[in-house]
Amino acid sequence: MGKRIAVLVLAVIFAVGILVGGFAEKAYAKEVKMGYVFMAKVFDEYYKTTDSEKVLSEKGTVKEAERKKMIDELKKMKDEQSLLSDKAKQEKQAAIDSNLKVLQSFDLKTRDELLKERNDMLSGIMGDITKVITDYAKAEGYDVVLNSDPRVMLYGVDGMDITATILAKLNKK
Repeated sequence: MGKRIAVLVLAVIFAVGILVGGFAEKAYAKEVKMGYVFMAKVFDEYYKTTDSEKVLSEKGTVKEAERKKMIDELKKMKDEQSLLSDKAKQEKQAAIDSNLKVLQSFDLKTRDELLKERNDMLSGIMGDITKVITDYAKAEGYDVVLNSDPRVMLYGVDGMDITATILAKLNKK
């Protein structure tokens, strides 16, 4: 009989704990405010992205013109070489080889410089976007803001999409 009472007392304590715990959980439950942003759209439509692409394109065009001059010079030297004596051809070939190395070095250096500049610009742009999203989320009481990358997020209610608001804040000059 003593065991029965002990089991009954434990059962009552357990049941009361569940009831109290359930009420306490509801009393402290907070609705989570969530939103999502189409990051690719924000990135593509942010004015700094298009400005940066334009700057890089212009620099690329200038570098391409410099490269074309070097190639034209190499072609001219090659054409001149065919008209020379054997000894002069060897000397001209040495100059051609030297200019070819300069061209290869130029290509490598240019690619690295433009890539670094592009990465720096992208980093700054992503920093701007992240800051605006974070500031907006904090100001509006969001608990979570997700990237709506279609490979990750399969569905989101339209009311949770804050992309247009973020874009408006970013593009306000």
